[in-house]
Amino acid sequence: MWGGTLSSKRTCGIGAKRGGNSKRKKILVSFSDNTGSQLHSCTLCPPNEVEKQVNLGTQSRSQSWSMEESYASATRRSSRVDEEEDDAQKQAVLQKLPTFDRLRTAFWVSYDDENQQRDVHKQVDVRDLGSTVQQQIIETLFKVSEVDNGRILRKLRDRFDRTGITLPTVEVRFESLTVKTDCYVGNRSIPTLTNTVRNLADVAFGFLGIGLSKTRKLAILSDVSGIIKPSRMTLLLGPPSSGKTTLLMALAGRLDKGLTIDGKVTYNGLTLKEFVPQRTSSYISQNDVHVGEMTVRETLDFSARCQGVGSRYELLAEVDRREKEAGIFPEQDVDLFMKAIAMEGVKNNIITDYIIKILGLETCRDTLVGNQMIRGISGGQKKRLTTGREMMVGSTKALFMDEISSGLDTSTTFQLVKCLQQITHLTQATIFMSLLQPSPETFNLFDDIILLSQGQIVYQGPIDQIVNFFQSLGFICPERKGIADFLQEVISEKDQEQYWGDKSKAYTYVTVSKFAEYFKHFHVGQQLQNELLVPYNKPEGQKSALVFKKYLVPKKDLFKACFDKELLLVKRSAVVYVAKTLQISFVAIIGATMFLRTRMHSRNEEDGGVYVGALLFALITNMFNGFPELPMTIERLPVLYKHRELFLYPTWAFTVPTILLRVPISLVESTVWTVMTYYVIGLAPEPSRFFKHFLLTFLIQQMASGIFRLIAAVCRTMTIANTAGTLILESCFLLGGIVLPKGRVPDWWQWAYWVSPLSYGFNALTTNELFAPRWMNKLASDNTTRLGVAILHNFGVTANKNWFWIGAAALFGLAVLFNILFTLALAYLDAPTKSQATILEDATKVIEADHAFDVKTSREMVVHKNHNINEDSSLQAAPKRGMILPFTPLSMSFDNINYYVDMPLAMKEEGEGKLQLLREVSGAFRPGVLTALMGISGAGKTTLMDVLSGRKTSGYIEGDIRISGLPKVQQTFTRISGYCEQNDIHSSQVTVYESLVFSAFLRLPKDINKDEKMLFVEEVMELVELTNLKDMIVGIPGVSGLSTQQRKRLTIAVELVANPSIIFLDEPTTGLDARAAAIVMRTVRNTVDTGRTVVCTIHQPGVDIFESFDELLLLKTGGQVIYSGPLGLKSQKLIEYLEGIHGVPKIVDQQNPATWMLEITSVAAEKRLGIDFAQQYKSSSLYERNSALVKELSIPPSGTKQLLFTSQYSESMWGQFKSCLQKQWHSYWRTPDYNLVRFSFTLVTALLIGTIFWKVGTKRDSSTDLTMIFGGLYGAVLFAGINNGSAVVPIAAFERTVFYRERAAGMYSALPYAMAQVIVEIPYVFFQSTYYTLIVYTMVSFEWTAVKYLWFFFIHFLTFLYFTYNGLMSVSLTPNDQLASILTSAFYSLFNLFSGFFIPRPKIPTWWVWCYWICPLAWTFQGLIASQYGDVKDTIKVPGMSYDPTIKWYVETHFGYEDGYLGLAGVVLVSFTVFFAVMYAYCLNKLNFQTR
Repeated sequence: MWGGTLSSKRTCGIGAKRGGNSKRKKILVSFSDNTGSQLHSCTLCPPNEVEKQVNLGTQSRSQSWSMEESYASATRRSSRVDEEEDDAQKQAVLQKLPTFDRLRTAFWVSYDDENQQRDVHKQVDVRDLGSTVQQQIIETLFKVSEVDNGRILRKLRDRFDRTGITLPTVEVRFESLTVKTDCYVGNRSIPTLTNTVRNLADVAFGFLGIGLSKTRKLAILSDVSGIIKPSRMTLLLGPPSSGKTTLLMALAGRLDKGLTIDGKVTYNGLTLKEFVPQRTSSYISQNDVHVGEMTVRETLDFSARCQGVGSRYELLAEVDRREKEAGIFPEQDVDLFMKAIAMEGVKNNIITDYIIKILGLETCRDTLVGNQMIRGISGGQKKRLTTGREMMVGSTKALFMDEISSGLDTSTTFQLVKCLQQITHLTQATIFMSLLQPSPETFNLFDDIILLSQGQIVYQGPIDQIVNFFQSLGFICPERKGIADFLQEVISEKDQEQYWGDKSKAYTYVTVSKFAEYFKHFHVGQQLQNELLVPYNKPEGQKSALVFKKYLVPKKDLFKACFDKELLLVKRSAVVYVAKTLQISFVAIIGATMFLRTRMHSRNEEDGGVYVGALLFALITNMFNGFPELPMTIERLPVLYKHRELFLYPTWAFTVPTILLRVPISLVESTVWTVMTYYVIGLAPEPSRFFKHFLLTFLIQQMASGIFRLIAAVCRTMTIANTAGTLILESCFLLGGIVLPKGRVPDWWQWAYWVSPLSYGFNALTTNELFAPRWMNKLASDNTTRLGVAILHNFGVTANKNWFWIGAAALFGLAVLFNILFTLALAYLDAPTKSQATILEDATKVIEADHAFDVKTSREMVVHKNHNINEDSSLQAAPKRGMILPFTPLSMSFDNINYYVDMPLAMKEEGEGKLQLLREVSGAFRPGVLTALMGISGAGKTTLMDVLSGRKTSGYIEGDIRISGLPKVQQTFTRISGYCEQNDIHSSQVTVYESLVFSAFLRLPKDINKDEKMLFVEEVMELVELTNLKDMIVGIPGVSGLSTQQRKRLTIAVELVANPSIIFLDEPTTGLDARAAAIVMRTVRNTVDTGRTVVCTIHQPGVDIFESFDELLLLKTGGQVIYSGPLGLKSQKLIEYLEGIHGVPKIVDQQNPATWMLEITSVAAEKRLGIDFAQQYKSSSLYERNSALVKELSIPPSGTKQLLFTSQYSESMWGQFKSCLQKQWHSYWRTPDYNLVRFSFTLVTALLIGTIFWKVGTKRDSSTDLTMIFGGLYGAVLFAGINNGSAVVPIAAFERTVFYRERAAGMYSALPYAMAQVIVEIPYVFFQSTYYTLIVYTMVSFEWTAVKYLWFFFIHFLTFLYFTYNGLMSVSLTPNDQLASILTSAFYSLFNLFSGFFIPRPKIPTWWVWCYWICPLAWTFQGLIASQYGDVKDTIKVPGMSYDPTIKWYVETHFGYEDGYLGLAGVVLVSFTVFFAVMYAYCLNKLNFQTR
């Protein structure tokens, strides 16, 4: 939008007083209209009385009429002269208002379309319109967005021109720009454990200046120069990896700091360091990052509040001043719109409604954006929302847009780019945009183009000269070829030759470098060089287009906007906080009844130890209560990093509201905990101690929340944060004076005691309790020391009352410190970066991998079409091509398919029970015929494919589906069909070849031997052109591994190796450029030519791709068929049918038939033409022919038998298990993020235990010594187990998505998959347990006997294993990894409580003792203690006992552990391990959280 800072120095009275003069004055207002000059008198009043006193020129009106009544009367005049006179009268009144009030007051005139006249005139305050009025205004002004947007912007431009105001502009220049990055040279592309260790060693030695690995500089952009001019929209075109995104980010000042950048980028002659490019320009990235809990409108409103209105208010004031001086009256609609969008500080700015309208987001205005946990808007709508939020809400003048059309059909893309073109031309903006597959209509909207390849600019200049440039070099664009497609293919080595036009000369390949050199001698290139040689003229006024401040909105307003947003999110996430409160209430009830006051006494040191156990349980529970801050903060980080890039607000404006809004929630939770536990447990009864205990609980929660937020901000990824969080908790637990009294902490760890927050909390809680009179009025067992003091000494706490206040102050200080560090970490630490690039040493492999596509012409694709298909027969199969395994060609027919889903509960209450998504859909798909399934977004394309393929998991299906005339049986159909989903879902850590072999071995029949299967896989790889990529890791989309189009081909190949007869492909070209889409579609064409039945949904087909289809099934909104039949050569049959409908406009020469078809059949076109295309189709002869065809295909040919298989799956259960195990083994070995992190954690834990409890195993003189080592063993095994259980959750959750796809494809059942994942964990846990137990056993100096060590190892091995399996089970019980983490946290709280450590089994109340027996951690603790000390008969000293009992007696009496229970403990631990594994398999089989 228009913006910038005016260069005019003249003031305009913005600071005038609001009220003006209260005295009424009689003045004369002069204005002229078409009838001549007239004089009118009016009484000018204060603004709040204007409506009551308007009586201009018409003396017969009553002076008691209101302004609205007089204006309403005026609108009823039939004379145009009177209307204009009335408008002038209103403007005259506005002109006499004080400046401040005049700039916020406007008139809203609505129109009556039926009577063709204006309805009501309303005087409105533009700062207080209200959302309803704003929407009505926008709907009135912008009825047809792409038409009315240009009309209103033209009026705005005319208003500026009349007053002589020139809008500030931005010219972006880049000269000799080179961008390079460091990358490895060598075979480091497969992320195995060994490769990862090598890479870490390289980094470590690199700090010492020792380089072990080969590295080299890789040029992304090579010496590029150019100019992006204002008032012109420039298209950036190029193949994948050509440097498009890098160029856009370089011009926007957003490049990663790790890149090497040479050259210069300037805005209006100023370098990027001389102003703030992030506020002057906007970069719209390919990734859509939004807060899922906010609606579309709320997202845009928040962005508007943070970005402000720029200079729009000053510009409005200047325009108003000049109009007033010149006696010019603006049009009311323009005046209203301009004033409304210039108001800063309003919560709901009308600019939001404007953006929603022109981006076509009206239907989802109040819909949540959504995320993986919340169902929200579609991908295409998210893309448009990103465009609106980052580009148009603010006042930026330079816009860099990176592929904004993903997920949009051609019609929607055209409308969006059309609006952007109008903004460019009429507001003099600078727009530089990259698109993947622009249609010819969209392509023609651009003024200039930059063609980029291999980091070099091939052409830059007017878009109408680029074809001439290539013609001058001998390359001709074919008649029906889209220019964008031609440009991307003519610079490709494999595609170039087909466009060579001079047949009299021999063709030679022209490299990208040669094209770039030729362009310099082309007249457009020479003109560009001349312009670059002339320095930019820096008039003072052009600086006004640039922004020199990070934040244009006052910090107070930014804080208020962030506070309102955080408050909204807290309300939206109320369920989470209620669940947290319920969880802590549940734990409080259990804890209170465990330490019930009727069983608690205050007689001696042992009783005091139980009270200390209760306090310790409270401390750890409230510490863990802050753990949910970890995933919640990490989930918010991507949005924060995006907002930080945009300079929407300072980081503290995000963190302070986050912290403050958690305080009331923490107060509630602290109150609940204290009230439910304090007196029920029977802690010190004095009210003052109750409130002190409450204060400490609150401070512990605040400190815990702060430390977990800090961990999230520093670690930034869930896997590392989980591990770091667990490690910090473990360190605090072991070194906080809880299990190891301060006096026993080794000298080298003393500093950690004072750093540990738990030490201050523990000291303060115990001091508050044990200095109570009931403890201090009694003597200890030595009859000299006060009982409370003696208990404090036993636990290493200094007996000083002041420790309560010291602890409280320390907790408060730590909470503040952690939150400050949290803010600083978010402000200065960068977002996690992608992995470093790797180049193979064999350069030829790179060339093959990048260019081995052998792309043939699109004309070949059309030639390959089977034009000999008999349209009236379904049994004519296409000739098979190169597939070595036989298959049965099958047809599919469907008749009157209806599909319904249940409406949301709120809509059900309004009487709407079901929503129909498909309505009476009939058709047929035949062998050797490639059918396109098309329609605008939301027409039901994917829904129809899901219904036909049997992938729907919800809803109601009606109708008849037949396979070659026989009723479809889903189990059989799964074996003979393939489904390529829109999202390319594959296991990330296997190679291309391994993925195909896995699919082939599980889906091909048993009677095909191994050699044939392997040969078939090779054949399929050749067919889909994956041979040169066979050893590449699949990787994670957008991060590593295969490119988007390579993933598409892999998705197709995975289904082809199953040798299906029918294949469904959902959007196989989405996210691809034109050339990559051609490669994928040729793969599809090759598949069809083998005689298979292939159905394909497609969004943005180019002419060549569209015409490579044989038939078309076209749907309209509501799931109704509007065309089903052959396309014909050059789409002639489709065009003839649609043009035969009365009123349908003819197709324009060179227009893409797909784009034309979608435009003329859209909902808006139907309304405009008054045609129902579905009814038109049903009354056509084409419908009758299709009905006859469906009927014919519904009757099986004579001799046809139902396809039956002896088993549901091709492979036996054992065969499925072997294949799954092999795949899981490869995946685990290549997942260092998981295994290396947990191995590192276990190693650090072992060393921590060893150094803290150095040779403690030899010290067993007193019960304190035993308690100390028992606590160390307990803490170590607890936290190591928790880390295992937490680390496996994200891995299992990701693989479960792949499992859903592979199970739906009929590869295997849940049991072999689950058992494979269970078995593959065993060697890793075995290795983990081995080095952990060896280190701990040696450093702690336990008794070295084979039996005792083996028991020690065995118990740790089973414990680590069942914790891991518990994590797997939690994943299978929940729909996503966040909820799985919450569930595992609940498990760990209960494990902790009933483990027998905080309260030994003999002291557990009878009603809870059953929980002890079913707690696996209790058996672990019992096994560890009994195996090491259950048979030791050495004596120890126990406080309060007159004699020294044996260790064996003490263990049996105090803990209830007997040496004879050791075998039982082993059996029970094995049982728990097996139970969790079986539950994982069972829940994975029975619970399906994938909703379709």
